[in-house]
Amino acid sequence: MQTPVPKVSMRISVIIPYLNAADTLGETLGALVGQRWPTEWEVIIADNGSTDDLGSVLKPFTSRIPSLNVVDASAKRGAAYARNLAVHQARGDKILFCDADDVPGAGWAAALAESLHHHDFVAARFEFDRLNPPSIAATRRGTQADALQTCRFLPFPFAGAGSLGILKRMHAEVGGFDERMSVCEDTDYCMRLQFAGRKLVFVPDALLHYRLRTTQSQMYLQGVRYAESNVFLYKKYSPRSSWELWRWRAYSHSLRALLGRTPDLTRTQEGKALLAWRLGIHTGAFMGAVKFGAPPVMA
Repeated sequence: MQTPVPKVSMRISVIIPYLNAADTLGETLGALVGQRWPTEWEVIIADNGSTDDLGSVLKPFTSRIPSLNVVDASAKRGAAYARNLAVHQARGDKILFCDADDVPGAGWAAALAESLHHHDFVAARFEFDRLNPPSIAATRRGTQADALQTCRFLPFPFAGAGSLGILKRMHAEVGGFDERMSVCEDTDYCMRLQFAGRKLVFVPDALLHYRLRTTQSQMYLQGVRYAESNVFLYKKYSPRSSWELWRWRAYSHSLRALLGRTPDLTRTQEGKALLAWRLGIHTGAFMGAVKFGAPPVMA
């Protein structure tokens, strides 16, 4: 009989980039308190220049979280910088990222920590119904719910930054998140780590309740930013070919199809939310094509 390999106790650091999220952070921290932690843990909140009352949100948790620290990450705007600064100061060998508006489900910490005993780089599962109205949740419900996210023009799968877990030394190995990127820096992070030979492993038992934008204008603007950054990622990671003209045709066909569905989509709240998201994607793809000199790729 093979003797089981004993598990090594490793300290866990939870990294939360923060910018004026007082309305949601309390629920995030409450969920962390309710986790079953397999070893010592800490929370580091990287304040990216907030103007709200963060202190009042933290006060009820100072005695409930064994180590709760706030670091000043206001020198450079962006979640990438905030995360990198917090990881640099983290005492844990295992890093769990969580955004200030998401809520870890029961067993999230234990599942990710256990997976990091066997893998260098892992990702949790998304759930959209708890924190979002049905009309909003329906627009993204399948994203990272059963598997890692994929994109036809990227060489590897990827996951949202707030769902990731990684060994601290692996984060340092690739230089952390690219602080020049304000959107899709998590996708780029996943690509660079996998090019370095670190496989991203999906952990379905680690459930993360994911909060989406709540208004149609917010969804549209988020779609614009994501799609514009996707063109940048295409130019960086996908080999260029003569098929780029085909991508323009595919984009035009997709846009015409969406506009043709507009009368039907505007009849329901769910349809309006989907229309806002998809219009943002199409707008951002075109803007990215102009900005980066690449075709308007559709993720």
